[in-house]
Amino acid sequence: MIEEKLIKKFEKNITLNENLSKYSWFNLGGPAEIFFKPSDEIQIKEFLKEVKEHNKEIFVIGAGSNTLFRDKGLKGLAIKLGSNFSFIKKNGETEIEVGAATLDKKVSNFTKENSITGFEFLSCIPGSIGGAIIMNSGCYGQEISQVLESLKIMDLNGDIKEISKADIEFYYRGTNLPKNVIILSAKFKGRKELNSKIENLQNSFIQKKKKDQPSRVKTCGSTFKNPKGEKAWQLIRKTGSSKFVVGDAQISEQHSNFFVNNGKAKASDIEELINKVKKNVLEKSGVTLSLEIKIIGDK
Repeated sequence: MIEEKLIKKFEKNITLNENLSKYSWFNLGGPAEIFFKPSDEIQIKEFLKEVKEHNKEIFVIGAGSNTLFRDKGLKGLAIKLGSNFSFIKKNGETEIEVGAATLDKKVSNFTKENSITGFEFLSCIPGSIGGAIIMNSGCYGQEISQVLESLKIMDLNGDIKEISKADIEFYYRGTNLPKNVIILSAKFKGRKELNSKIENLQNSFIQKKKKDQPSRVKTCGSTFKNPKGEKAWQLIRKTGSSKFVVGDAQISEQHSNFFVNNGKAKASDIEELINKVKKNVLEKSGVTLSLEIKIIGDK
């Protein structure tokens, strides 16, 4: 069996039927059939080589800040980059290299300390740099694509290459990066600025977030993307959808695009609430909402 083979080869880096609720900000989800937390790039290569012939679906998991894992979990392979992929290196006066598992907030604080501007918004983005790049995360007029220079990626054959920002298409909350790549690290370039100015801008973003968004709740942030010329939260509120409840899942009173697990919800409750809101918004406004969060797993 592939499970026995992987456990024998990778020992402590492999877990069978790992509970995915620990890796989602919703605190929901069933087990991953095979859960792999690699120590380094070489180990990822070896793992991909071992599993290639078994044709199992591979999921790369980040910080889980925008992911809903279904109750039945994943029949396949989940890869989560650990602490060895969390690092920040200063390569020049305004250039940095960042590991894919590094939290966005850490990057914002590091660049502030080194008087590099352009990263202030990351103080308000939950999750890790790898996920931020895939989603082209942003807020308050700044996006990750504005400071990105290049990516170091690995494909599912274990081949590593560096790709330039010019070879990636960025759009609102997304990129054209293929699903079958693993982001290992990224290089960024900001601009030199006074530390005090950076701190003031960062603090203004943080205060705005505190005012507009709920904290200390089980949520994955913005559930839907903003349609062109519209705000998703406004559409949800105007159509009366913000009052919907399914089980122990509801919509935040503070921000109508934040869906919340009050503690006893199931992933299916959140998903049903999402579908109910999407249907109601379409019927009453004619606007089709598209998901910003990812829903992963077996129904």
